[in-house]
Amino acid sequence: MASTWGNHIRLSIFGESHGPAIGAVLDGLPAGEAIDMEEVLLQMKRRAPGQDRASTPRREGDAPQVLSGLLDGHTTGAPLAAVIANTNTRSGDYANLLTKPRPGHADFTGGVRYHGANDPRGGGHFSGRLTAPLVFAGAVCRQILLRRGIVIGSHAYAIAGVGDTPFDPVKVSKEELLDLSRRPFPVIDPKAQDKMRIEIEKARLDCDSVGGIVECAAAGLPAGIGSPIFDGVENRLASILFGIPAVRGVEFGAGFAAAGLRGSEHNDPYAMEGGQVRTTTNRHGGALGGITSGMPLLLRVAFKPTPSIAKEQQTVDLQNPQEKQVPLTVVGRHDPCIVPRALPVVESAVAVALLDLMTDCQ
Repeated sequence: MASTWGNHIRLSIFGESHGPAIGAVLDGLPAGEAIDMEEVLLQMKRRAPGQDRASTPRREGDAPQVLSGLLDGHTTGAPLAAVIANTNTRSGDYANLLTKPRPGHADFTGGVRYHGANDPRGGGHFSGRLTAPLVFAGAVCRQILLRRGIVIGSHAYAIAGVGDTPFDPVKVSKEELLDLSRRPFPVIDPKAQDKMRIEIEKARLDCDSVGGIVECAAAGLPAGIGSPIFDGVENRLASILFGIPAVRGVEFGAGFAAAGLRGSEHNDPYAMEGGQVRTTTNRHGGALGGITSGMPLLLRVAFKPTPSIAKEQQTVDLQNPQEKQVPLTVVGRHDPCIVPRALPVVESAVAVALLDLMTDCQ
């Protein structure tokens, strides 16, 4: 499995949903960087399951145990390794998935790719549980970025068709992003969260699920970061963001809406501001030619509805190929909507990628 990402800051994620533990190794971090573990735990808690009815009832402490790379609260330059124990597993819920793959999951494709040797319990290495070590890694990287003046934050842009107020692409502030990045279910318009929760609860009561969109921004990035053609800002960010389970789309700036505009409508005029080159609009989303422009970096990530739902679905029985279809009812504990818990995951992926890109440009 290709579970290592990065050019200079290299992240490896290991473990399986119902194994003894999951974890991460970050290699290439600069030595002597102060890491506040309370800030790390804050981000871990934002992602952790079992906190309200919008998430799975599975409860995990998600307390990372650092094995190496940190001494007296500072990075040592050695690989930073941490493990997170799995303490609340119910593997029996997945006993039938070796022969009856869940629709929308990697049970079938993973079984084919790894010749049936993959761990199907809770999704194994394909599980959203593996985003916990990603959040650990991102929580470390975002502290290093913050000392370089770069702040990352996100909000629930849309859930089940209910939209939040979008970021101001030109004026998104570091203070706003810091505030959002510390909340469990961040939105810009408080009324939007109430409406989103109603739709999530409707889906839960109907034994179903809903998807949504995360909008993420980074402020304080200098111009000139990124290495085209294949290591541009969008390339690198997209590659790590698509590693998050359930991500179905990534767009930057105006994104797909740009296809419906004229050049005169999409182009961002340049202007001098405080002695620096800026743009008066930001439809390019902070990157041109794969290189940061100095404007806020703006992206949106689309998440599909959680595929594990309690409604009866149709699948196949791999032990009885003569049967065209068989019914399947998925048991276990699953999120009716993963977007609230995905917010710190998106921020973390962006943090890891930006630190890697900045190290590349030093």
